[in-house]
Formats: sequence, C-alpha cells, structure tokens
Amino acid sequence: MIRILFVCHGNICRSPMAEFVLRDMVERQGWAERVAVESAATSTEEIGNPVHPGTREKLRQAGISCQCKRARQIRPEDYERFDWIVGMDNWNMRNLRRMFPGDPKGKLHKLLDFCGTGSDVADPWYTGNFDATWQDVQRGCRAMMKQMEKELTKA
Repeated sequence: MIRILFVCHGNICRSPMAEFVLRDMVERQGWAERVAVESAATSTEEIGNPVHPGTREKLRQAGISCQCKRARQIRPEDYERFDWIVGMDNWNMRNLRRMFPGDPKGKLHKLLDFCGTGSDVADPWYTGNFDATWQDVQRGCRAMMKQMEKELTKA
C-alpha cells in the first residue's frame, strides 16, 4: 500500500483539493485498496474548519465530495504513517524539513516536482484564483499517478 499525505499551510484549500482529486483518480484506476490519501496543515490556524468554499466548489463541479473533511495539523507520527508527504510550495517544504530533519527515508516531496517543474502550487487563499490551483493540482496528481503505477507494478 502507498500512503500519501498532502500538506499546505491551513489544510482548507490546496492540500484537501489534492487529497480529493487524487482519491478520485485512484478510485477510477481501481487502486482504492492499494493507495490511501489524506491531507494536513503545517499551521494551527484552520484546525477543525471545513474545506474552503472555493475548493469545495471546484471539487463539486468535478463531481467530487469533500463534505466530511476538517482541517488537521500534521503530527510527528505522520512521518512513519505515510510513504509520501507532499507539500504544495517552498514554504510548506521548509516547514516539513524543520519537522522531519534530514528526511532520512526520502518521504518529502513537492507536488509539482512530480511534473519536473518544481513550481509552487498557486495558493488561492491569496490569489482568489481557484482555477489556477485546480490546474496545478490536476497536473501534479496525474504525474503522481504515473509514479504510483511504477511503484505498484513492481510491488
């Protein structure tokens, strides 16, 4: 099983969008029993809050529900629980590297690194542009699916 944790600052915009987009892709591929996907925040600001309305709307338009999701903060034990811990931007990656110094098992990744760009996922909290975030998340998740396919076929 591959366990993936998406991480952003508040866990209400980008990381839950990625969580539910990737879950949908995984289910459509028939891998639901082989891949687990969650998301978390680096900060405490939004803990317990639901997904941002802009993210909820983008997911709804795609026929994807995130109704029960509530923001949670990443915990030290998440490093052992997850195989891939995927940040949305350089700031998230800095926080993750502080939390998991040296990344001894090579679990920390930035989402758009899977595409080979290394760019940050656009943060709609500041830009208000959920379409740009949606495009970034779609590209990153499709690239992750290709990587997972390689991992799952050699297992």
